[in-house]
Amino acid sequence: MVKKYLLPENGQFYKANLHSHSTMSDGKMTPEQMKEEYQKRGYSVIAYTDHNVMVPHPELTDENFVALTGTEYDFDNETEENPYHLIPVCHICMIALDPDNVVQPCFTPTKYYDKVKAFNDPRYQVTYDESQPFYERSYTPECINDVIKKAREQGFFVTYNHPTWSLEGFSIYGKYEGMNAMEICNYGCVTEGYDEYNPWEYDELLRQGKQLYCIATDDNHNHYPIDGPRCDSFGGFTMIKADKLEYKAITDALVKGNFYASQGPEIYSLYVEDNKIHIKSSDAARIVVTTGLRHSYCFYPLEGDTINEAAFELRPDDIYVRITVFDKTGKPADTNAYFVEDLLGE
Repeated sequence: MVKKYLLPENGQFYKANLHSHSTMSDGKMTPEQMKEEYQKRGYSVIAYTDHNVMVPHPELTDENFVALTGTEYDFDNETEENPYHLIPVCHICMIALDPDNVVQPCFTPTKYYDKVKAFNDPRYQVTYDESQPFYERSYTPECINDVIKKAREQGFFVTYNHPTWSLEGFSIYGKYEGMNAMEICNYGCVTEGYDEYNPWEYDELLRQGKQLYCIATDDNHNHYPIDGPRCDSFGGFTMIKADKLEYKAITDALVKGNFYASQGPEIYSLYVEDNKIHIKSSDAARIVVTTGLRHSYCFYPLEGDTINEAAFELRPDDIYVRITVFDKTGKPADTNAYFVEDLLGE
């Protein structure tokens, strides 16, 4: 069997935050300040996903940094009888795959106009298709799936965000179709006290046959000091492996799933050979394999030591496999899920 790399053999890993908020909506740092602070901590990519408005920042992209164009859409059904803190909501992010794609999909200014600073700032141009009527969103699976579908068709990478904060159980989010990925970790919600590390929610979707990736994000708003314990930056990140640090190379890698999600550990290589998956990582306290069935593996080091690699046999009935690397502090790094039928016999 030819060695099949699940993370590309060649290229370089680039550290990315794929969900962020600036002063264009309800964040406290300007896009420029965000770039400066994230670069200090080894990041090369930020997706600027301000609420309900898409503002490109091409002026921030240079040979050491890529600013991805994006937005986060809110879906809710708030009424006087159903205040916001009591009701389920849905948030999805959309990242433009092409830097020239600046037309906001399913544009809805009416409900959000007063809340989004960029709408009222003459320095920024919000671009939308003027030939189309304004898209009135509603908190229904039909509307949410329609927005996902239209965004995908218009060249966006779509993610489903923070189900715990959103008060959405599987009976709700299990009806959503077509997103590229979901947040296995939303660090901003974690700092607010929510249990927003979501491996179980990811498995629920996978076991229903939905094929999607997982990302870790900050969802940073920076309402607290950047060097304090409640800082919501720099805790959840996605490591993207690409040939070069250019906009299209990064988004092509996203579409292909050439990345992993992390809150700390690093994954160096991941490949299939002779019907076994091999993984190499930074120092790990344990490496766990989750499948689509009641079947798993867990690799441990000798007492007091760490491990840096593991290998395990692929079984045709496992449906899918995904791997989590835990460091000594308990922080995880999560691979995407890989469906076994796509891996065996190649």
